[in-house]
Amino acid sequence: MPKMKTHSGAKKRFKVVGKAKVKYKKPGQRHLLIGDSGNKSRLARKSVMVTRADMKAIKKMMPYSF
Repeated sequence: MPKMKTHSGAKKRFKVVGKAKVKYKKPGQRHLLIGDSGNKSRLARKSVMVTRADMKAIKKMMPYSF
C-alpha cells in the first residue's frame, strides 16, 4: 500500500503538541488591521487548540503526526 500524503496546507497551519492536541494560530494579524479594536487584535495574538469536533478532519490531513 502506498504512503499517504500529508496535506501541505495543514502542515503549515497546525502543530501537534502534547498528547494528540493540535495548536494553531488565529487568523487576522497580517493586513487590514486599522478597523479592528485593540481587544480583537490582542486576542488574535494567542495560539489556541483545535476543538474536538475538528480533530477527525485534522488527523485525516496529517496521518503521520499522531
